[in-house]
Parts: sequence; C-alpha cells; structure tokens
Amino acid sequence: MENSRFLVSSSPHIRSGESTRRIMMDVAIALLPALFAGIWFFGLRALWLTLVAVGFAVASEIAMQKLMKRPVTVSDFSAVVTGLLIAFNVPSTLPLWMVAIGAMFAIVIAKHCFGGVGHNFINPALAARAVLLASWPVDMTSWVQPGVDAVATTTPLAILKGTEAVNQVLPNVMDLFVGNVGGCIGETSALALLIGGLYLLYRRVISYRIPVTYIATVGILAFVFSGFDLTYIPYHILAGGLLLGAIFMATDYSSSPMTAKGQVIFAIGCGLLTTVIRFYGGYPEGVSYSILLMNIATPLIDRFTLPRKFGGVKKSA
Repeated sequence: MENSRFLVSSSPHIRSGESTRRIMMDVAIALLPALFAGIWFFGLRALWLTLVAVGFAVASEIAMQKLMKRPVTVSDFSAVVTGLLIAFNVPSTLPLWMVAIGAMFAIVIAKHCFGGVGHNFINPALAARAVLLASWPVDMTSWVQPGVDAVATTTPLAILKGTEAVNQVLPNVMDLFVGNVGGCIGETSALALLIGGLYLLYRRVISYRIPVTYIATVGILAFVFSGFDLTYIPYHILAGGLLLGAIFMATDYSSSPMTAKGQVIFAIGCGLLTTVIRFYGGYPEGVSYSILLMNIATPLIDRFTLPRKFGGVKKSA
C-alpha cells in the first residue's frame, strides 16, 4: 500500500503528526512575549545578547554536525530555542563574549557530546548558566533596575535572603507580575512567561503536571519554611527563575521523566530543592541547580515509575 498509515508492523502503533521542528517552533513562539518584555524593560542590550546567544548556538550546531559527519538539522529550531533560553538566564549587563561562550558550551558539550537533540541528559541552557555562574559569578549577578538609567540594583529574592541588599525594599507584587524588577532578561515578567506557558498548553507541547506541581511545591514549602507566613509566597513564585524554569526548562522532553507519575515526582523534587537552596543555601536562587540535579535523577525515576508491561516474552525459569 502507498499510504504508510495502513502498514502493519510491530508496536507501538500510535502515530503522531508532531515533529521536532513543530514543537521547537511552538516553544520559540511561546518565548517571544518574554523576549519582548526583556527588551522593553532592559533595552536593546537585551536584544543584542539574545541575538549573540542564538547566533552562536546555531553556528555551534552546524559546526558540530559537520564535524561529526551528521545531517545538519539546524532548521529544527532546537538550537534557536537553546540560544533564547541562555539569553533569558543571564543579566542584561553580561559581556557579549560570555554569552557566546555559554551558547557554545550548551550546544557542543551539554548537547552534542551526549548524542544531539533528544539524547542530552541535562537541559543545555541550564548547564550553560551553571558554567557561566561558576566561571564569572560577579558578572552573572550584576543586576540593573529596568529603565533608561540602568541603575544597579538587587533581586527580590536577594532582598528576602538579606544578601547584597542593604537599604533595599521589596518591590510590590504588581511590579513582580509585570516584570519591572531587576533580574535576568527573560525571567522578570511573570505575565509574559504565563502567556507563553498557556500557549504551550493550548498547543499540547507541554503537560500541566510539571509546571503546576513545581510551582505549587515551592509555594507550599515557602509557606512552611517561612513560619507559616503568607506574605512572601508571591515573591517566591513570581520572582527569580521559577516560572521560566517550571514552564520552559523542567518540561524538556529529553531530560524529564516520561510517565505521569514520574513527572509529578520530578516536579516535587525540583520544588523541594529550589526551596531548600533559597532558604538554607548560600545562593538566593535555586531553580537552575534544582532542575539540573533532578535531570540526573530522571533515569532512576523512569525506572521505578514505568507501567507494567503486558504481552512481553516471559523470562525462562
């Protein structure tokens, strides 16, 4: 038969019209509101950083695939998404050459050294952020207040923690929601990130399990760890990289569990680690390291949450 849909073969028999290109394009579209918000609040510097990150990610993808004699698949938009996420995870003051190094590390080391798209065991953008933070901690934590004057400031989470926040007051919740606060380019506007998340849910690119469970876990544990005080829960949810991480990076297909039960366990683990780092660690933010640590635990989670297989060959006694 000419139509392959009628061919009978071994399982699985479920077919999908989805492709890597379509999924990555949807993710890129979902990231556009946060990109526009970053440019609005931090100026054209945010745009330049994003263009450099995307450009070096795409160039590194082409170079690695040619070097390894593999088909060049840069048109699948996966490198573009990685570049966007790297730019979203750095401050607008970061030197351009640093974000270029981050993009190359993400593609060359975190992605292609483990087999390329679909084979990376950790999120490449988060791996790049972790390396940049370890290599240039001062540059990676130099924040500016949104506006034309680019006045140095600190993040709401640093104010809560009491680090580098002398004489600083917490912004109001509306500024947090809109994005008029200091922070990384793509993480400050909760509104823009939620719009992107709703788009991905509508397109069925992601499931609600990981984002909702992750965010709820952080909210509940922040309430408990703060002595059952409701005052600061909005800050722990809206500030920092929680929404960016929960919606766009913890849901990465390659580095998150396959089963529904596994995704819930994964998200709870991310939420627990994030809150513990924020309250008891030396760093006011914990999203990146939490997701990376749970990425490493993903194979173990999958092993113990895979459903029982039926119809397999019985092992001999």
